[in-house]
Amino acid sequence: MGEDVQHGNDEEAPAHHKRGVGARLRGYLLTGIVVTAPVTITIYLTYVFLTFVDDKVSGIIPEEWYEGIYGSTAVPGLGLVIALTGFIFIGWFATNFLGRLIIRIYEYILDRMPVIRTVYGAIKQVFETIMASQSSAFREAVMLEYPRKGVWSIGFVTGVSEGEVQRVTSEETINVFVPTTPNPTSGYLLFVPKKELVYLSMSVEEAVKLVVSAGIITPPDRGGNHKKG
Repeated sequence: MGEDVQHGNDEEAPAHHKRGVGARLRGYLLTGIVVTAPVTITIYLTYVFLTFVDDKVSGIIPEEWYEGIYGSTAVPGLGLVIALTGFIFIGWFATNFLGRLIIRIYEYILDRMPVIRTVYGAIKQVFETIMASQSSAFREAVMLEYPRKGVWSIGFVTGVSEGEVQRVTSEETINVFVPTTPNPTSGYLLFVPKKELVYLSMSVEEAVKLVVSAGIITPPDRGGNHKKG
């Protein structure tokens, strides 16, 4: 009997080890995105501003460089694989002492640039809020009557309204992001009374597909009980 128990533990160990490796890789990937995205977007926005003022993009970065980097990819999906691998590596590196030291150094430098520090701080806060595991941002899909009564739109709950927004309203208010079609990265932030929201059974991924496809890809109706806020 003792041998059976020992054999059972040996079988469970690899599965537990695999789960541990998968969780670590997922953590490294999210950390890599959180570390990379804010500074990358900040640099990009700064670059756009400078090129707008200078009005000569080709004078700063020659067009041949763009073609050399993006125009010669022969294997479909290679860029995505490289990006994911890079995020995982950066996330792993950011958990080490040297990585944390480098992050503190470049954040120290950015924090002393008058305009850039504001942009970087705002972008970093948004990414940390969305990517945090305990965050409720974009975890629920809802329907609401927008832009007028009788016309329904799909939105995503990004949190509970707080501060002055909640204080000046007489009812409990929810932050809802209503995306545009076919580009769900743009949209409108609405502060909606909770009782006016209909929470959907479909997942956020299914709701995004519905929005991006302009209603062509319709998630299956699972017959769930839709609740009003």
